[in-house]
Amino acid sequence: MSTASTLKDSIGRYGIWSGGLRDEDPARRSELGEAAVELEELGYGAVWLGGSSAARHAVPLLEATGTLTVGTSIQSIWQYDAETSAAAFAEVEAAHPGRFVLGLGVSHAKLAEQYRRPYAALVDYLDALDAAGVPAGRRVLAALGPKILELSGERAAGAVPYLTTAEHTAQAREILGEGPLLAPELKVVLEPDPDRARTLARETLAMYLALPNYTNSFLRLGFTEDDLADGGSDRLVDAVFAWGDENRVRDRIDTFHQAGADHVALQLVTDAQRYNLPREGWRRLADLLK
Repeated sequence: MSTASTLKDSIGRYGIWSGGLRDEDPARRSELGEAAVELEELGYGAVWLGGSSAARHAVPLLEATGTLTVGTSIQSIWQYDAETSAAAFAEVEAAHPGRFVLGLGVSHAKLAEQYRRPYAALVDYLDALDAAGVPAGRRVLAALGPKILELSGERAAGAVPYLTTAEHTAQAREILGEGPLLAPELKVVLEPDPDRARTLARETLAMYLALPNYTNSFLRLGFTEDDLADGGSDRLVDAVFAWGDENRVRDRIDTFHQAGADHVALQLVTDAQRYNLPREGWRRLADLLK
């Protein structure tokens, strides 16, 4: 069995993407552990830690649970050098064998002063991880464009695309082939009112529409500059968010699996703080996925 297949089996079809679960406040360690235990009990196979997370952010969740896989989604290659990342991976792997996944990405020029020749820099980073003994089957890449998608299949277990559509998922599967893991992130708004749902969605989408890596991806998918204006068109919002009642949201999630996703990392969008722990919403999601 390939390492990608092993990872697919361990994380299952659904996971949770969360920025709140990477909080480093010692006072919240117990709360984070309790939330992770509940996610495991609800049947989610993986937790993906948002923001530029690192191996250390996974430790409280791994310590509290027995089978849950925890991955970074993503760790910026500009924030931690490869040697540091490899050492952190080895430490977590020794304590929790087979349960941590190193998700890597090139971030954005507006967010990283060092941003230069991102594809070449990522290849060099992977070379250094190889030299340090980090298994390719235990790392995934945040891939949007075709070159890094190809790299995800060649030099990692697969891809964890962020802020994409079912159409992108189908294209990514064609590029990757059947073997590598394809685990897109999908934002969910459990709100049946269209105006309210789209308002919540646009509040989250706004920051990403200022980042060319995402807007270029949308343009490659056939969206226009008009779709990117004024917080995003209804067409764009409806493509990158699953919103509505439970049945509508389940149908939208299913379209990603039908397009070729092995696993979908669900990010619950609410009107609370972005990095909160929406545990009641996670329970509702688990119920609709049964």
